[in-house]
Amino acid sequence: MTASTNIGAVRGVNTSANEQEQNRVYAKVFWRIMPFLMLCYVIAYLDRVNVGFAKLQMSVDLGFSETVFGLGAGVFFLGYFLFEVPSNILMHKVGARVWIARIMITWGILSAAFMYVETPLQFYVLRFLLGLAEAGFYPGIILYLTYWYPSHRRAKVIAVFMSGIPVAGILGNPLSGWIMDAFHGTTGMHGWQWMFVIEAVPAVLIGLATLAYLDNGIAKAKWLSDSEKKLLEDEIAADQKGKESVHSFADIVSDKRVWLMCLIYFCFVMGQYGLTLWMPTLVKATGVTGNLHIGLLSAIPFGCAIIAMNLIGRSADARRERRWHLIVPALMGAVGFVGAALFADNTAISIAALSLAAAGVLTCAPLFWSLPTSFLSGAAAAVGIAAINSVGNLAGFVSPYLIGYLKDLTHSGATGMYMLAIMLVIGSAAVLKTSPTLVNK
Repeated sequence: MTASTNIGAVRGVNTSANEQEQNRVYAKVFWRIMPFLMLCYVIAYLDRVNVGFAKLQMSVDLGFSETVFGLGAGVFFLGYFLFEVPSNILMHKVGARVWIARIMITWGILSAAFMYVETPLQFYVLRFLLGLAEAGFYPGIILYLTYWYPSHRRAKVIAVFMSGIPVAGILGNPLSGWIMDAFHGTTGMHGWQWMFVIEAVPAVLIGLATLAYLDNGIAKAKWLSDSEKKLLEDEIAADQKGKESVHSFADIVSDKRVWLMCLIYFCFVMGQYGLTLWMPTLVKATGVTGNLHIGLLSAIPFGCAIIAMNLIGRSADARRERRWHLIVPALMGAVGFVGAALFADNTAISIAALSLAAAGVLTCAPLFWSLPTSFLSGAAAAVGIAAINSVGNLAGFVSPYLIGYLKDLTHSGATGMYMLAIMLVIGSAAVLKTSPTLVNK
């Protein structure tokens, strides 16, 4: 055996040992922060979209039309849009622990206040304020994860975090239906009023827990040894080399890559909120009765989404390929929406189609965030992520409003489903415009 062979063998052993140590440390980080962040997102998403379930009683009790409900559901995202960039900048300055706690506590209080809604104007105002309160939570967490994970490890952890969306659907829809049925008439309050109050309490409690549990970053983590901190910090430093090509808000606005990200994310969010806010209504329209039964059937598509999100996220990280791992789920979502429209009167086929739609559209978002975070870091990431998320989430305003308007106009939900399918196809085409060197990381 030659000397060079011996050296190569030693290097191979050292490389393998280093990879094992990296995997051990990242596993430690994962189990420390990811279950907690996922719990936060489950609660956040539940309070954001439980209005879709409340609609089953609320619209009848208060006389809200489909258009009124759709506008109210969407107004949330106008407040979200206005305060998202300032919120992320503040989080980058004051730290995630205090800022995320503030977000959760204020949105919990406002969510409970929906029990007092009586008029469309009150509905609109509270939804707008809820959007202001919650602005910055989602992009703040995406930014927070860039403090811990390099680009090539991020798709998997973001997929785990965003599993909070389907988990909120699996747990929240049956829970919401049960609360509305079981508590209706208690102390003279409607079931939907009780739902808003009961589901707001965890947000406040977890917000307070955040102050004690969450660390601002690697340097503040007392549960890591000095050698573990150095390993993580070295990984982040190596990952950030050459990234920060944008340094100011003006750079963000003038960067064509950022605007392409906005377009892609807008299309995907159209599908996401079209699905999550209208799921109970779509299931009910197939002939299902009883809020609990609607909730249980609505949970099925979200269960399928959890499996798809995590399998495809792992595949994207293992292959370091993003483009087709985004395009295929988006097209799956489009096919699912078309199927749900064509078989709207058949419960079994409709649930199967909605399951395909959920698996597709909910898989897109975690994979998408590997794109902008591959060329943004530091302060640029704080502004860029928030800007992309805020523009993209305007789809959260457009999507429910258009679906409600089209349903009132045509007296059918099919047109709205076709519209969502078209948006997902446009998003897929936009992904093809991304640079292969950007997506293959």
